[in-house]
Amino acid sequence: MERALYGPDGFYVRHRPGRHFRTSSQSVTFASAIARLVARVDAALGAPSTVDVVDVGAGEGTLLRNLVAALPDGLRERVRPHAVELDDPVIPDGIVGVLLAMEWLDNVPLDLSCDGVYLNDGAPLSTQDAAWIDRWWPAPAPGQIVEIGRTRDEAWAAAVAKLSAGLALAVDYGHLSGTRPAHTTLAAFRDGREVGVVFDGSADVTCHVSMDSAGEAGGTPYRIERQREALKGLGVDGGRPPLDLARSDPSGYVRALAACSEAGTLLDPDGLGGHWWLTHEVGIRLSE
Repeated sequence: MERALYGPDGFYVRHRPGRHFRTSSQSVTFASAIARLVARVDAALGAPSTVDVVDVGAGEGTLLRNLVAALPDGLRERVRPHAVELDDPVIPDGIVGVLLAMEWLDNVPLDLSCDGVYLNDGAPLSTQDAAWIDRWWPAPAPGQIVEIGRTRDEAWAAAVAKLSAGLALAVDYGHLSGTRPAHTTLAAFRDGREVGVVFDGSADVTCHVSMDSAGEAGGTPYRIERQREALKGLGVDGGRPPLDLARSDPSGYVRALAACSEAGTLLDPDGLGGHWWLTHEVGIRLSE
């Protein structure tokens, strides 16, 4: 998985992922909601002179650009955006503001196991991985494939540790203890559709994320909720614009209708709205 995604001929080296699949990060409506979240964090921090917004796995930077554009005057000038990608892979130290990881953890390579051995080579599990399974995926059925999330937990813990004060947010598709999948979620995507799993760099290879183990690894108080609820709390409702607007401002009505459709996609419980939001508050208090 490491080689297929990030090796010399890896998918993320050879391809622009935005051309292969759509994520929340490509949505202007989503970026505007995250901008409102940044404003809340800024207020909780006491409006510091500089507010960091760090996007891990930023791709082409679409989310950061749209987010900055949506910020209110006064805050926009104080925000310092930073994109973390293959050409600049280091998460900066001492972040004061917001750390974002939008569908990043599902692309952190992991190992699969079955019946106490690794699936790729049949070797016995390491002590660390066996302990992770005992804690987070206990008593798998005979023949059941386990997706060992330890590497994702370590990656997320290291990212959250870069935050001095503010909010860390990971958004991804995943599962929680007690609802682990009976069948592997290992999948590959290319050209906007799911394809057979290959490890030659021609497709995005991914597995769902164990969100609760990542949350505990990240430390500090953390919260897990569905994207649908999180976005509604940030003012995304998907409601249709009033018909009166069509008569008074036809072009405005068309724009509002398009925004409504985009919001509906973000809130769809069977699609993007079903993604999980994992948040950690460091030195601030946003949630009740």
